[in-house]
Amino acid sequence: MHPTRWGDPSRAAALSPQARGLVELVFTVADRTVAEGAPVTLPPPALPDDVLAALVAVVGPEHVLTDDASRRLRTRGKSTSDLLRARAGDLTDAPDALVRPADHDEVQAVLGVARRHRVAVVPFGGGTSVVGGLVARREGYAGVVSLDLVRMKRLLDVDPVSMTATLEPGLRGPEAEALLAEHAMTLGHFPQSFEYASIGGFAATRSSGQSSAGYGRFDDLVVGLVVATPIGAVRLGRGPASAAGPDLRQLFLGSEGAYGVITAVTVRVRALPTERVYEGWRWPSFDAGAEAMRTLAQAQLLPTVLRLSDENETVLDLADPASVGASTSAGCLMIVGFEGTSTAVDARRSAVTAVLTRLGGEPAGEEPGRAWVAGRFGAPYLRDSMLDAGVLVETLETATSWARLRGTYDAVATALTGSLGEPVMVLCHISHVYETGASLYFTVAAPEGADALGRWSDAKRAATDAIVAAGATITHHHAVGTDHRPWLEDEVGAVGVAVLRAVKQAVDPDGILNPGVLVP
Repeated sequence: MHPTRWGDPSRAAALSPQARGLVELVFTVADRTVAEGAPVTLPPPALPDDVLAALVAVVGPEHVLTDDASRRLRTRGKSTSDLLRARAGDLTDAPDALVRPADHDEVQAVLGVARRHRVAVVPFGGGTSVVGGLVARREGYAGVVSLDLVRMKRLLDVDPVSMTATLEPGLRGPEAEALLAEHAMTLGHFPQSFEYASIGGFAATRSSGQSSAGYGRFDDLVVGLVVATPIGAVRLGRGPASAAGPDLRQLFLGSEGAYGVITAVTVRVRALPTERVYEGWRWPSFDAGAEAMRTLAQAQLLPTVLRLSDENETVLDLADPASVGASTSAGCLMIVGFEGTSTAVDARRSAVTAVLTRLGGEPAGEEPGRAWVAGRFGAPYLRDSMLDAGVLVETLETATSWARLRGTYDAVATALTGSLGEPVMVLCHISHVYETGASLYFTVAAPEGADALGRWSDAKRAATDAIVAAGATITHHHAVGTDHRPWLEDEVGAVGVAVLRAVKQAVDPDGILNPGVLVP
C-alpha cells in the first residue's frame, strides 16, 4: 500500500462537492496534503552482519531486504495515528530488515535464528492493523525483523466433501477468494480491509467481516491451524469438534503474532452463492432499528448482511462515500443482504421482511444496498481525503449485550465529544449482531489542530475508559495491539493476564515474538 495513505494510490480521490461542502460547513478546512516524493529519513539498519548472513542462509539473499523503501512500507499499520506519523516523516519504528520466507520450514528456521541472536520478529501480512499491532518493543533486542509472509500464498488443500480448505497466511482477501472460486467455493469473509488484509492476519486478530451475520466471524470459520513457535511447530484441529481439553486453537486465534506465526489455516467454506440481494430499510430511530436486529438474531433469522447506521451516519450516507453529505433523509438506514441459492434467498428474505415490516421498518428498495456494495471498501480513502483537508478522522469499536447497548453508545459518544470539544462529529453503526448482543462501530471527525496525535490519544483514552465502565469489551474485531493493551487487565482480570504471560513464557521463552504487543 501507499506509505502515507490507505490502499492503491490510483484510487485516491478528492472530496466530492457534497462532502467538501459539509466539511467546510462544520470545520475549518486547511490543506494538509503531503507532497509525493517528499524526502524521508529512516534510522540505519541495526542488525549485525552475522545475523543478516544467518537469515540469508535460510531464505536466500533476494528475500532479506534492508533498503529504505522496503523498510518504510513495513513501518507500522494504517490507523490514523500511524498515518499522521508517516505524513510527518516519523519512521522511527521502521524494522531493520524484511525477511520473506517461502514456507513453514523457513519460518521455523527464521525463528531459530532470531532466538539465537535475540532479534525481535514482527509477523507481517497485509499491514492493515489499526491498533499498533506492528510496532514491536526494540529495547533489549539486537534488532527488529519484519517477517513478511507475502510469498506464502498457496491454496494447500481443498476438501469438497467436508467443505474445508487450507490456505497459507500471506494470501490477501481477494487472492483467497479467487483461488476458492475455482472450486465454486467462498470463504465469505469481507472486512473493510478485505482488499489488503491477509488470511494470517484474519486469524491472528479474530477478524469479523461485513457478512458476519451469515458467514460468521473468522475465528468461527477456523477448524485447524499450523503455527511456528520459537520452540517448535503446533498443529491443531483434528476434527470439527473435540473434548480433548481446552481448545488450543483459541490461544493462537487473536494472539497477534505474540505466541507464534500462523503458517496454515484450515477454514470452513461455503458454496459460491448464485444469488445476491442487498436492500435498504428505514427506521424512525437507532433504538428501533437495533430492536429489530435483536429480534432477528434471537429468532435465528439473520440475513447474510445486517448493518444499521445511526441518525448522524445515515445523514452523511457513508454507505456510499462518493456521495457523503448528499442524504437528507431522517431516521436510520439499515442495509440487509441475502446470499445463497435462489430458493434459500427467497425463503430467508420473505421471513426477514415479515419481521421487519411487523416491527415498523419501511422498505427503501435495492438502491441503498447497491450503493453500499459499491462503496463497502472505500471509507479509508475518504479518511485520507479528510486528513488532506485538515480534519482528523478515526474509528473505534466495541461490543456489548443488548441490555447495555444504548448505555454504551451514549457513554462513548459523550466521552468523545467531551474530550475533543466542538466542533466534532460522532457517527456509529451496528454491523455484527449476536443473540446476546452486538457491536458498536464509531467514526469520529474533528479539526486536526496543532497536536492531532495528542488530541486523539486523549479522546481514545476517554472513550475506552467509558467502554470499560459500561461493561463492554475493549475491542470486538480490531484486536489489542499496543493501543488497547493498557485496558486488557480490566477485560480479563489479573488471573487472566497471568495466564497470558504464562503461555507467552511457554511458547516464546526469550520473548522475541512481537514484544510489547498484546501481552501486558
